[in-house]
This record gives sequence, C-alpha cells and structure tokens, in this order.
Amino acid sequence: IYEKNITSKTKLILMSHMINLTGQFLPVKKVVNMARKKGIPVIVDGAHSFGHGEFTIKDLDCDYFATSLHKWLLAPMGTGMLYVRKDKIKGLWPMTPASESQDDDIRKFEEIGTHPAGNILAITEAITFHNGIGAKRKEERLRYLFRRWADRLVKHENIKLHTSLNPKYSCGLANVEVVGVDSNKIGGYLWNKHRMIVTPIKHDEFEGLRITPNIYTTLDEVDLFADEMEMIAKNGLPNS
Repeated sequence: IYEKNITSKTKLILMSHMINLTGQFLPVKKVVNMARKKGIPVIVDGAHSFGHGEFTIKDLDCDYFATSLHKWLLAPMGTGMLYVRKDKIKGLWPMTPASESQDDDIRKFEEIGTHPAGNILAITEAITFHNGIGAKRKEERLRYLFRRWADRLVKHENIKLHTSLNPKYSCGLANVEVVGVDSNKIGGYLWNKHRMIVTPIKHDEFEGLRITPNIYTTLDEVDLFADEMEMIAKNGLPNS
C-alpha cells in the first residue's frame, strides 16, 4: 500500500507502529527498507507500541520515532520521546531555536523554555519500573490478558473481534464489537455499572470498543468485562 501510493512529490512517509483503533502492528522494517531504496525517510508514530511490546529502534531502523510516555510506560501526562537518526539531526530544526553549537546534538530539541521539571524527572521512575518488570514479561502479560477475554468472546456469533489473534500482528490493545448494539451505549453501561473504562470507536469501516488492560488490571476485572460482553451479546443492554 505504501509503495503503491508513492509519487514524485513524496518527501516523507509517516506511519504508525501500532494502530490505535485496533492494536494492529504494522511492518515498519519492511516499509523502511522499501522507502530507503527510494531515498524517502520514514517517521514512526510509536504512541501505543513503546512500553507495550518488546522491540528496539534497531529492529525498526526508521529515521525518526516519536512516542508519548504516559500511555504504556505509565509516565506522567505531557511527557514524550523523540528519536532521530544521527545523520538526520543536523537537518531537523527544533521548534524553539537552540544554540548553533547544538546543531548536531539531539538535545537541541529539549530547548523548549521553562517547563515542569517534575514530569521529566518522573520518566526515570517509570523506566525503572518498566525495566524491573522486563519488556518481554510485560508484553507476555498483556498478550495473556488480551487472549483471556478474546478467546471467550470470539466464540459468540454476535461478537466481532477487529484485532488479529496472531501475536505477529497484535499484543494487548484490541477492538471488539457486539453486532447490533451501539458501542457508545455499551461504554456508558460499563462505566455506570462497574466504573470500567473502555473507548468506544466509530469508524467508517467498523465500530467497537477499544480494550486496553494493563499490568495492574486484575484477572477478576478481565473476567467481569467478558461476562458483561457475553450478557450483552445474548440479551442486549439492560433497560436500566
């Protein structure tokens, strides 16, 4: 798809590592290899993959990688990370002017004026916590939580899973639909009854609930979600 849509005007390819709607992993390295042969740099949106699945920048080999850190790494809101290939740093302007002596220095992108130091300092704690668990262990736990509810719900003819069960294409984030029942109403019901947070998504091609359990999510909570979805698939939403 990416190669087919490249034209003489294409200067940059922006792609997601993990799609936020369905949790699908995209073949970043394959796209990067194709684009590099054509002299086109690739920037990767890793908002949902960083701290979620186990990988390294070397695995992706992209030119730029940007992510938010408050999602799966559990750092404070407003924190993020930018990776730039060393040979691309000089040619990329920072949003706020930095000293010429920093032209080749990645830290020129930190020149953003006065900002809350507490948020930045807390990133270290989040990384320490993440490393204490281990990226692979965390990924395996998230996959387990996903499969715990998904393996139950896919058995119901009134339920559609919009996320692949193949671990090559997914991890802990997934999208599920109860056919014929408004996803916004299901989300409201789950919140009002159980204070359960899900994200209703309505797309031109599908609708459903984005489900994102994390390492702090208990098995009882996952099972309760599956129980409620099975009930809704069978009987519809309660009237009250």
